[in-house]
Amino acid sequence: MLTPSRLTLARTRRGLTAAELARKAGVQARAISEYERGVRQPKPATIESLAGVLGFPEAFLAAPEPPRPQAVETPTAQATAAAQLAIEFNGWLERLFVLPQPNLPPPRTSADGTRLSWRLDDSPAPNMVQLLESHGVRVFSLPADCVAQGAFSCWHNGTPFVFLTPASSPEQARFDAAVQLAVLLGHDAPQEFADEFLMPRQRLRGTDHRHWHVTRERFVQRANVLSLASGGMMRRETSKLLTKVFKVLRENGTTPLHVAKELNLDLEELNGLVFGLVLTALPGGGEPGPRGRARLTLVH
Repeated sequence: MLTPSRLTLARTRRGLTAAELARKAGVQARAISEYERGVRQPKPATIESLAGVLGFPEAFLAAPEPPRPQAVETPTAQATAAAQLAIEFNGWLERLFVLPQPNLPPPRTSADGTRLSWRLDDSPAPNMVQLLESHGVRVFSLPADCVAQGAFSCWHNGTPFVFLTPASSPEQARFDAAVQLAVLLGHDAPQEFADEFLMPRQRLRGTDHRHWHVTRERFVQRANVLSLASGGMMRRETSKLLTKVFKVLRENGTTPLHVAKELNLDLEELNGLVFGLVLTALPGGGEPGPRGRARLTLVH
């Protein structure tokens, strides 16, 4: 039986209008609206056709209601759909792993106050993705087809989520993560928070942008200097938590393909949400691993 909201999720994730989906699936235009509103159920053959067009298994369309994140800012419908898939993946992980619990400072805590709360000195902030993860923020990448969407954040059942765009430079991704931390804390000027968090003013003198792992432009704007050396970060910061997850799963006989099948996704869809880590977790075969695994504890 089709879950109406699942059809909407799959359609928006693929960036299709109802009319486009109807044309591709060979049904009347009004039918998609009726299916998504729950006015009537499609026939099994129609569900099969819809699933084929959308690139999701029929089981995905029949699964329970998807999560409805509380977005701090309004992302595109396609990016919102990707976020819903990531939140479902996170729920799957939380049934298997003990993940870090949310530990954000009180709303509107200053950049200096956040650094103090998290016991950071005046040195450059560590890997921002891993720092957020260690304090219970779930950080995912956006799939490549959401490249037009900037980084954004949301909440779901008390857990904060941050989504980073794959198209940004290593320095920009780091800055975006700090901006989204500010957004989660409710700051009205998140970029100013990010500048102060990444480049504490008392330590700027005698340094350059490479020291702080930010773009030259951000440093120039922050420090008001005119001549700085070129260069930058060589690689984007990525998730330590998800790297550990796939390592532990692989050691317990669970492949990325099995994870994708559990979530009713394909590997490409899953890979787009996890910083491309599926590709590095593939050695050892792609067949599903054993079910009934013991509960695992992830120590970050």
